[in-house]
Amino acid sequence: MSSTFILLIILGYFGVLIAISMITGGKSDNQTFFSANKNSSWYLVAFGMIGASLSGVTFISVPGMVEANAFSYMQMVLGYLVGYFVIIKFLLPLYYRLNLISIYQFLEERFGVFAYKTGAMFFLISRTIGAAFRLFLVAEVFQIAISKQYGIPFPVTVLITIILIWVYTFRSGIKTIVWTDTLQTFCMLLAAVVTIVLIKNEMNWGFGDMVDQIATHDYSQVFYWEWKSAKFFGWQFLSGALISIVMTGLDQDMMQKNLTCKSLKEAQKNMWGLSISLVFVNVIFLSLGVLLFMYAQANQIVVPEGDGLFTTLALKHLPPMVGIFFILGVIAAAYSSADSALTSLTTSFCVDFLGYGRGNKESKNTRMVIHILFSLILFGVIMSFTLLEGKSVITKLFKAAGYTYGPLLGMFAFGIFIKRSVANTVMVVVVCVVSVVLSYLLDLGCKEWFDFNMGYMVLFINGLLTFAGMWLLSLGTSQDQGELETI
Repeated sequence: MSSTFILLIILGYFGVLIAISMITGGKSDNQTFFSANKNSSWYLVAFGMIGASLSGVTFISVPGMVEANAFSYMQMVLGYLVGYFVIIKFLLPLYYRLNLISIYQFLEERFGVFAYKTGAMFFLISRTIGAAFRLFLVAEVFQIAISKQYGIPFPVTVLITIILIWVYTFRSGIKTIVWTDTLQTFCMLLAAVVTIVLIKNEMNWGFGDMVDQIATHDYSQVFYWEWKSAKFFGWQFLSGALISIVMTGLDQDMMQKNLTCKSLKEAQKNMWGLSISLVFVNVIFLSLGVLLFMYAQANQIVVPEGDGLFTTLALKHLPPMVGIFFILGVIAAAYSSADSALTSLTTSFCVDFLGYGRGNKESKNTRMVIHILFSLILFGVIMSFTLLEGKSVITKLFKAAGYTYGPLLGMFAFGIFIKRSVANTVMVVVVCVVSVVLSYLLDLGCKEWFDFNMGYMVLFINGLLTFAGMWLLSLGTSQDQGELETI
């Protein structure tokens, strides 16, 4: 498949996204950009959030993970169900009751302005890193499939990748994204299913034969019981529950979509649909990984480890139809999360730091400038990732989340379940920073002295340390009766 043909596919795809942006834009204002005027249908949001939750990290990294981790990732996915239950029963009712634009406004209600700004800042750091990881993946694919043939350097590829997002999100923000995410989720899932079917045909299997081959393969092992291993069921399940809480329920990006629903009941329907769908979708992607390795082995193809597996086979060895759908799938997967990330970063900064929605002068031009600035920040962070070494981006993403989302987990948990305020709100900032540092040192110590890999459990330790610090700051304070009425 020629690079010119791939380029035409990409241009056609983005032409559709820009058309959707123009149709949904209309007379958009800041409220349209931030909350879609709270008029989104729950089923559109739910379907679109599948793509945003999975992203290009899942599309490329999860199939490549099966060689090292088999189906152990499903232990974490099962933990997601517990996390989504917490979101549905505790967090969504709270957000709708307080009528929030930014979910970090809750921290101001409970602990004051310093906790509020700290929570928002940790989100900005977390989501910037997460979005950059995802865009880094799609930029690498563009580089292999197109840019290299035209002699375009990687930094230019990254810049083009980000500009394409800006073009269709700068006008209507989250309103456009609710619709574009729906299209992108469909393309991503279609790409995975088409690839599976074509591999099945290439291997001359019936559907039942294919299922048997996957089920009996060594890579299909789900549960691991060695407690010192990072793949241990207990660590994976708990980590999955906590990751889904922080990366969905405490993440402005994901919750901004939920808050565009017409009511709490519809937002909860959205989350129930998302939680069930993700179990089946992750089984599809892990199964795809097994099939890719089996195809490579059967045809004596040497493939790179980790993230390069799907890319190499789809673009160089499988039938051209796979390559076409792979390009569509990886673009859809990466952009379904990256576009909303850029929008949520702009929303959080405008609401949490510039005071939009609180009577302050709300300039549409200022919002657009902030949108551009965050695009440039993403470019800088992505370029820094070229210095990283390793096999799987998804591992780096979740590990980074453990350090950046941990303070949010601790602050929100304390704010919801402990009814005391804190004596010194400035010290909340210190507690969050110290928790991150201690978590990092504990992780290093466990590896060095006990030969124990904490893995994704860094998130739990980090959140627990923040919670403990908040509890110490609350000693001697009275119960916050006002907040008791809102939770």
